Amino acid sequence: MASQFGRIFKAYDVRGVYPDEFDDDGAYRIGAAFASWVHADRVVLGRDCRLSSPALSDAFCAGVTRSGAGIVELGLATTDMVYFASGRLGLPGAMFTASHNPPQYNGLKLCRPGAAPVGEESGLREIRAMAENGAAPSPTGSPAGTIEHRDLKPEYIEHLLSFVDVERLAPLTVVADAANGMAALVVPEIFERLPGKLVPLYMELDGTFPNHPADPIVPENQADLRRAVTEHHADLGLAFDGDADRVFLVDERAEGVSGSLVTALVARGMLARHPGATILYNLICSHVVPEVVRELGGTPVRTRVGHSFVKQVMAETGAVFGGEHSGHYYFREHYNADSGLVATMVVMDQLSKAGLPLSELLEPLRRYADSGEINSGVDDPKATIERLATAYAWGRQDRMDGLTVEFDDWWFNVRPSNTEPLLRLNVEANDQALLEEKTAEVLARIRAG
Repeated sequence: MASQFGRIFKAYDVRGVYPDEFDDDGAYRIGAAFASWVHADRVVLGRDCRLSSPALSDAFCAGVTRSGAGIVELGLATTDMVYFASGRLGLPGAMFTASHNPPQYNGLKLCRPGAAPVGEESGLREIRAMAENGAAPSPTGSPAGTIEHRDLKPEYIEHLLSFVDVERLAPLTVVADAANGMAALVVPEIFERLPGKLVPLYMELDGTFPNHPADPIVPENQADLRRAVTEHHADLGLAFDGDADRVFLVDERAEGVSGSLVTALVARGMLARHPGATILYNLICSHVVPEVVRELGGTPVRTRVGHSFVKQVMAETGAVFGGEHSGHYYFREHYNADSGLVATMVVMDQLSKAGLPLSELLEPLRRYADSGEINSGVDDPKATIERLATAYAWGRQDRMDGLTVEFDDWWFNVRPSNTEPLLRLNVEANDQALLEEKTAEVLARIRAG
């Protein structure tokens, strides 16, 4: 059991191949452990459309109820719907999903009441120990906790619509690719309430993901979306991951928009609603994000990469919004949790108010050239980072998350993977030529062995 949990407990969630790594018994034991750890009388439970999700969800439910707690069963849900339910009901939550991973995977995201994060440093390590070592209640006993089935989707859709002025929204043509994942549960219903036209792609819930992987950060998985944007002369393209907590944008020219530019754009919208507010951005976001926030009178605050860190800093600072380059966008009015759908509403609101094509709206934000994230396999990530710190000793360095080194006209960050012997490199420079030169230079040092 210990070796099984050692493989599936990650930094922010539980994830593994079903049933070889993550099976029903594991879900049962984690359910019992979570119920004991969180000390709540009920737990909100949702699941995605993967073929293994019903069995895992039922096993988790049994573990919770036989430990004495009740379940508020949402059934099929997006991850941000579970966060919404956790915040609205003041209960801890659990969502069975493997997000963007292939169909044979499944996973579990947990949160405390109010959608507060549960990560390795905020409870996940303790839950793992309890699941491994604790005596789980007998699976043959009678449940002590009750199960309540609750449909929160109507409330959740109203919540999403609260981020826009529907009456003033422009009649945009929007292509949305759900990748047969959970965005399909709500996107058509949202757009029924909006002016304009939705061009739906792969809105049939199908946990085998038959059309393409539900991983929109991979450019190849946006190919159908880009074609449809061109074919339908759309104003905006949306690519959701499997559980809809992330969204990636394609502009009217069928070109992808980086998460940093989306962060800057959404920050502008949130500062219009909350003048002078605090905005978070993780340390691999472009420098354009803090620049825009300051220009608009807000206070930018830099964070580590990862949702548990961002959510913690949001709670500490009262920030209204936080963005990550990876397509996670967090909102104070969404219980400090991430939501690709809330971000979509804010982007559409910004497009409508500007009256400009998305590419033109973003043009003033295209101030730098960036490499995107480049992964390199290394034998000793820590030693490699120290070697880089020595090699670039004259730069401005910090160790908030891995190593960041800044110069006047370029900077880089290198971070170790939480799960693999990899280093993740991000480089940004004032122009493309300098970017290419410095990216090649740093990569050569990383891969020198």
